[in-house]
Amino acid sequence: MHAVFLDYDTVSSSDLDASVLTRVVNDLHFYASTADAQIAERIRDAQIVLLNKLTLSRELLQGARDLKLIALAATGTDNIDLAAAKERGIAVCNVRGYCTPAVAQHVWAMILSLTQHLPEHARLGTDGSWAMGEPRAEFAYSIRELAGRTFGVVGWGKLGRAVAKVAETFGMRIVIANRPGASPMPGRLDLAQLLATADIISLHCPLNESTRGMIGARELALMKPDALLINTARGALIDSSALADALKAGRIGGAGIDVLPQEPPVDGDPLLDPDIPNLLLTPHVAWSARESRQRCIDEMAANIQDFLAGGRRGRVV
Repeated sequence: MHAVFLDYDTVSSSDLDASVLTRVVNDLHFYASTADAQIAERIRDAQIVLLNKLTLSRELLQGARDLKLIALAATGTDNIDLAAAKERGIAVCNVRGYCTPAVAQHVWAMILSLTQHLPEHARLGTDGSWAMGEPRAEFAYSIRELAGRTFGVVGWGKLGRAVAKVAETFGMRIVIANRPGASPMPGRLDLAQLLATADIISLHCPLNESTRGMIGARELALMKPDALLINTARGALIDSSALADALKAGRIGGAGIDVLPQEPPVDGDPLLDPDIPNLLLTPHVAWSARESRQRCIDEMAANIQDFLAGGRRGRVV
């Protein structure tokens, strides 16, 4: 089968073993990147399309006359018109759990940095403040213990569970949000209850019509004034303007953000303001450990191989 990987450089920095893919698909062409204007031509005669971040609209899928399978190098599927794919009989596979260790590390790197005020204390250690004793470095920024506090998880999948497991080692109590748009489950909290209860809230849910904009000004106002909000899932889960305003006004304690609604943010974003206090903003790197990316490639190959054998491994459509 003829296959194309449209944006391979979004997964590999020439540091991965792609032979696992070429063993499964003998006619696979790797494109480092593909401009939007080039997608239609490159997928027109392909039976299998591999991609990470590019968007495949209904119009593009209609022009891909031979397309049988879309293999995503990601968990999220919001960049694919799934309804159009289903109508055309095009299978769609994603990969799940491949970056769980890396994302859990990143979440906790953000939480600990914000809790310990590491950037601020590092500055006091090197700019002469510590040596001068003005202000007293050990009391310049408030540090709190995590033990006994409440950790809220929105999205109780592999990532949410992995991050919560670390929280338990710090002696934190775990609370879980009900799935937006779904029936309540015993022992879980509605989002509003969780926001008002938790000292740290970490988002691990997919982006869909039930979750888009789920954290706005009203939801942020429910949070404790020293609470932290962490998002390594999808940028559009949060209203960027509302979060920027809440941080500037000191209405919440801080935020760790690894994702934005538009990536890269070529049209700007309120959270890019360098003067926002207590904000750690990283360029969607939580998933990007080399081990995670290799695991992603391996999982894509397994999905394709299973599809070719008539299976449904990794299928979302």
